[in-house]
Order: sequence, then C-alpha cells, then structure tokens
Amino acid sequence: MADLYLKALESERRSLWAACRLKGLAKDTPERLRIAELDKLLAAHKAKKTG
Repeated sequence: MADLYLKALESERRSLWAACRLKGLAKDTPERLRIAELDKLLAAHKAKKTG
C-alpha cells in the first residue's frame, strides 16, 4: 500500500527545493527552514516505519 503521508512530505520538499533553487534563496529563509523541518519529519517517519 502506498504511504500517502511520505509521498506528500517528499512532494512538498521537492517543490520547495525547486523554488529555492530558482529564486536563489538564502539558508535562513522560511522556505529553507521548512525544508529542514521536512527532512526531520521524513527521517522520523522512515525510522518509525522500519523500526
């Protein structure tokens, strides 16, 4: 079965990352902070899923 939560997080991260690359945003912008938060959520979800 597809993990929709995981797919949603990955999709949001990809779209934010693309926007940051296109605009050349600095590290301390809200978009880049959200990407870091998404990375933590993804890691926690994957650890919970395998553990």
